[in-house]
Amino acid sequence: MSAHQLSDLIRFARHNSPFYRDLYADLSPDADRLADLPVVDQRGFWAANTLHDNRVLTGPLSEASVFKTGGTTGAPKFSFYTRDEWRTFVTAFGHGLVDTGLRPGHRVADLFYAGELYASFLFVLDSLTHAPVDNVRLPIGGAAPLESTVPTLRDLSAQVLTGTPTTLCRLAEHVLATGQRLEAVELVLFGGEALFADQRRLLAAAFPGAKARSVGYASVDAGLLGRPVPGPDARVHRAFAPHSVVEILDDATGEPVTEPGRPGRVVVTSLFRRLMPVIRYPAGDRAEWTGTGEGHFRILGRAEEGVRVGPVSLYSQDAQDAVAAADTTGRIVGMQLVVRRQDGRDGLTLRLATAPGDDDPARLEPLAKAVVTTLERARPLYPDSVRAGFVHPLAVEWARHRDLATNPRTGKLVRVLDERPTA
Repeated sequence: MSAHQLSDLIRFARHNSPFYRDLYADLSPDADRLADLPVVDQRGFWAANTLHDNRVLTGPLSEASVFKTGGTTGAPKFSFYTRDEWRTFVTAFGHGLVDTGLRPGHRVADLFYAGELYASFLFVLDSLTHAPVDNVRLPIGGAAPLESTVPTLRDLSAQVLTGTPTTLCRLAEHVLATGQRLEAVELVLFGGEALFADQRRLLAAAFPGAKARSVGYASVDAGLLGRPVPGPDARVHRAFAPHSVVEILDDATGEPVTEPGRPGRVVVTSLFRRLMPVIRYPAGDRAEWTGTGEGHFRILGRAEEGVRVGPVSLYSQDAQDAVAAADTTGRIVGMQLVVRRQDGRDGLTLRLATAPGDDDPARLEPLAKAVVTTLERARPLYPDSVRAGFVHPLAVEWARHRDLATNPRTGKLVRVLDERPTA
């Protein structure tokens, strides 16, 4: 990172953005290090970053692309990129694609979602266009019917599939259910959400000759976050130097974490975005340094991907770990936490998906018991709360992967579905 780049960005933001001017009002005029600056408060940032009377932008909205984002706060917000910023964004990300195994001449299917101001489809397509190796781009999209997507992939001999894990798993389930084969597929590149072990098994069954790897780590609100690091762990990335700076901050103290293996929340500073500055912005994920290479970090999941069931706090990863431990034969290919309220008490249902043809209740019942037992051992407060009458017992609901609830706009799997009435 260039110290001049950072100090210049800080001065520019203080001078031209009312939001950052107010945020840094109590700082010394010569504050020019990240450690000198407060972390952006997400609620305040999005309250100021409005379509009208915007206080985050550093100038008038006269030349830009506008994208919609859920950010890390749920409700859709808007992010802005000038053409030069977008070009830098996709060029840097495109160079990272070579670390996924992208080879010259690869035929790449873009199965991300387009339209409604959503960025991922255009972002991946433009990143492929700016990649340093020649490739053939197949802009199919994630909303195309599977009945037409599979023949297109087969006829054009697609070698690389890119999309969210949910989209890729639904494609895999369709391929298995219909007995079709896509033998040319060599790489399955996922992005936008984590890929879990159960989903890997489904992808491996449908595309036995393909390797599943991260397409890269980025978001339309936070920008460039992590370039893939070749190796067995797809969660490991490295910062897109010199375009962005990634920090990991201690959950309790907010101090920067420097030692490997100590989890914290991810905060990013984008050194190339000036229209909508992103300086010490929480990315919404947790991570840890790996110590295996300069700037290498492992993504540990969403910071807020959990749920409160009565007095019990549970995270999606807790349930994933329980499924991985209990499902020794790899029959579960998807999972969702569903929280419901009945008779004045909360209850948690594990919605578990199996592969087509694996729906015999007699065979599934022992697996359900094993998953529940494993999760209760890992989180004993839950069965304790059941015995105290605070919550309903853990339940299991079997489904197909296509039945798992997804975000209607992005197509991403909703890991935690809260069906409790709010009124």
